[in-house]
Amino acid sequence: MEREVASLFKALSDENRLVILKRLIEGETCGCTIIDNLSISQPTLSYHLNILNDVGLTKTKKEGNWKKHYVQMNVIDNLIEYLVNLRNLESKCKIND
Repeated sequence: MEREVASLFKALSDENRLVILKRLIEGETCGCTIIDNLSISQPTLSYHLNILNDVGLTKTKKEGNWKKHYVQMNVIDNLIEYLVNLRNLESKCKIND
């Protein structure tokens, strides 16, 4: 589990990928609309989309000549659940405040 979570955090550690993910959460779309207002080239966008896809945060489906990208919300839900469980672990070390 930790390996998958670490991969997700690594994928989310780039500002451009966070912006791309936010845009995809707003609705599935093609790369041509994602790149609007981003200061990256199309090959760089493809690189970032591949990273998000490789860790399972996004998926792609083909519609005619277009590739539509969308977010796998269950993966985000699993990441949130992992963080909540981490937050709820009891400390075995007592720290004086």
